[in-house]
Amino acid sequence: MELFKIIKKPVITEKTQALELNGVYTMQVNKLCTKVDIRKAFETLYGVTVKSVNITKTREKFRNTRKWVALKKRSTTKALIALKDWQRVADLMKLSIKD
Repeated sequence: MELFKIIKKPVITEKTQALELNGVYTMQVNKLCTKVDIRKAFETLYGVTVKSVNITKTREKFRNTRKWVALKKRSTTKALIALKDWQRVADLMKLSIKD
């Protein structure tokens, strides 16, 4: 799988920004990739060493209307990526690809 198809985008909320102070980054990832794929892609794209990767999957959420049930939110997969030795990624939008 290509690197840019594994890691889609960072998840930016108050909770994830508090985790970033401890060296844990939250990214939205592809549903089919494994922890090893995420680790390799993150290390290659940002040039840091990854300590651990945890994956969470969210379910679809629905909303009832008068006539039918509408889809409110699609299911996603998020990865919590912890870095070793208090390393930091200065800017998640800026990439440094190592070959």
